[in-house]
Amino acid sequence: MELDPAEAELKAVLNRLRRAQGQIAGVVRMIEEGRDCEEVVTQLAAASRALDRAGFSIVATGLRRCLAEEADGGRSREDGDEMRGRLERLFLSLA
Repeated sequence: MELDPAEAELKAVLNRLRRAQGQIAGVVRMIEEGRDCEEVVTQLAAASRALDRAGFSIVATGLRRCLAEEADGGRSREDGDEMRGRLERLFLSLA
């Protein structure tokens, strides 16, 4: 399944990933500056949640697309089952 960055849902994912990228850069700076451990971990947890949400959004987009293609007749039931299985494994890799 290829991603289309023009899709509204994926634009939101890209924004979330850019925000997480900034948070991770901030965590690196905080460590380099010797900042408080609690502050560093709090920021790292926020970045981790943003990455998780981005991953779940990508899997959900793929699942919706797979089901829509099957309903439209663009994908056979067997192909759809295979794709759902692959998406399920991706989902579980994030959990």
